[in-house]
Amino acid sequence: MTAGAAGKLYTTELLSLATELSAFPLTGDWVLAGEARSRTCGSSIRIGIEPDDQGRIGKVGLAVTACAVGQGAATIFAREAHRKNAGEIATALEEIENWLEASDASAPQWPGFSALDAARAHPGRHGALLLPWKAAVDALCKAGDSR
Repeated sequence: MTAGAAGKLYTTELLSLATELSAFPLTGDWVLAGEARSRTCGSSIRIGIEPDDQGRIGKVGLAVTACAVGQGAATIFAREAHRKNAGEIATALEEIENWLEASDASAPQWPGFSALDAARAHPGRHGALLLPWKAAVDALCKAGDSR
């Protein structure tokens, strides 16, 4: 990747999101846990979820080993995951995968996702971008809750 391409990918907004990740620490015990790893770049994420009384996401903790794209995606996920159920997370993951694969696909409806727009042109970063949603689906499926 050239310095110019990296500059366009690693925007000030994306780097700021990466630093915000510390607001969602993965500490202590979690009712639900999941993980995901990108085969493309080796980035990984572990997620802890405390569900609310209706099986929706109540609280999220993350441990992320990834580039700024993966870290920024994790922050965007964590900011908006509260009160989402397994079906909503799976739908978001499908929207993101479609958006990455098809040039004419609509942008995902996840709030704040536009900060990741530049990553679409960098297939080597797609795996890192998908990690938080994949890890959340992994955790939520373990609960057997598909609401």
